[in-house]
Amino acid sequence: MNKYRNYIIGNISTTRKKYQKFLENELKEHNIDNIVPSHGSILSVLYKNNGRLTMKEIASLIRRDKSTVTSLCNKLVSFGYIKKEKCEQDRRVTYITLTQKGIDIKPEFEEISKKLIDTAYKGFTQEEEETFIYLLNKISKNFDIE
Repeated sequence: MNKYRNYIIGNISTTRKKYQKFLENELKEHNIDNIVPSHGSILSVLYKNNGRLTMKEIASLIRRDKSTVTSLCNKLVSFGYIKKEKCEQDRRVTYITLTQKGIDIKPEFEEISKKLIDTAYKGFTQEEEETFIYLLNKISKNFDIE
């Protein structure tokens, strides 16, 4: 048995803490107030989808439950980065839309995202990146509750 086998979850947790600290420092350096790393996935999918998605679409795309997405979106609304709009045809549907403030930070957001990815994969070959992603997804699927 591999002597490191029992440390995988701890290593994943430690890595998560390190990348969150990295992101917090980058956001602070770019004078982006109030945003925390957990908001990044919502902004990212909005940037990739013309700045407007339903709450349900966001939850699906970022693989988080609707209550978590609602909480994160409420914070982003209070900071002025997004707004909520009810669908006129179906009042049960809520659209999340980027505000001008949310649009204005896109260049900094993309720069920080690129720096994060470049840092994460520094020293990796293309094959190592693909293998790592494959294996990490495999571990993640092992924890899926059916």
